[in-house]
Amino acid sequence: MIEFRQVSKTFTQGRTTVTALDNIDLTIAENEMVGVVGESGSGKSTLLRLINHLEAPTSGTVLVDGEDQGALSARAQRERRRDIGMVFQQFNLLANSTVLGNVALPLRMQGRRGRERAMQMLEFVRMTGHRDTHPARLSGGEKQRVAIARALVTQPRILLCDEPTSALDSGHTGEVMDVLRAVRDELSTTIVLVSHELETVKSSCERAVVLERGRIAALTDITPPPPRERTGSYAERAAEFLA
Repeated sequence: MIEFRQVSKTFTQGRTTVTALDNIDLTIAENEMVGVVGESGSGKSTLLRLINHLEAPTSGTVLVDGEDQGALSARAQRERRRDIGMVFQQFNLLANSTVLGNVALPLRMQGRRGRERAMQMLEFVRMTGHRDTHPARLSGGEKQRVAIARALVTQPRILLCDEPTSALDSGHTGEVMDVLRAVRDELSTTIVLVSHELETVKSSCERAVVLERGRIAALTDITPPPPRERTGSYAERAAEFLA
């Protein structure tokens, strides 16, 4: 599905050359959920931007479905990006648009009617009751679930998540990760999750890539615990966990 072959990426800042990624070899299988962890500046976000070709590698090759992203025409790259959804830390919802309008936006930008598909995605993330609500009236976890629905509305085969829970408390983090696991299991979507929260990666991903100074310091298989039904209020769950 996704393959990095001896990929390096450098940036020039004045007279200084900064190496963001250094000789990365990595393969991510279809329908796999892989976590990418590391300290700030380790190259996590750069790795994501190479997958959807917002950045081009300085050397090496990034392949998606066997195709070299750097060899595609500009039109083919735009078509490829439709197969890749993005979820960000700060939600990036339009304040003057309703929840339904935000989710349907990517389809409208493609000249497609999006209401029915947007409603399907809102149902998937359990947000249909908020379809006419504006983002300012939502909690952080609800905003992120809307952002996930928006990322999924074009039916991407790959979902890239850049710190999707870092702005949330533990209760809302659990809700968002439940949705992402459902995306992988029910929609057969390949997910690459960048996070500094080790417990989140451990509880959700099959593998973890540990980056250090632009290199892969470790590639670890993870056996996540079986899913547990989330019941009760946040206060009840917190009391149970801390008991």
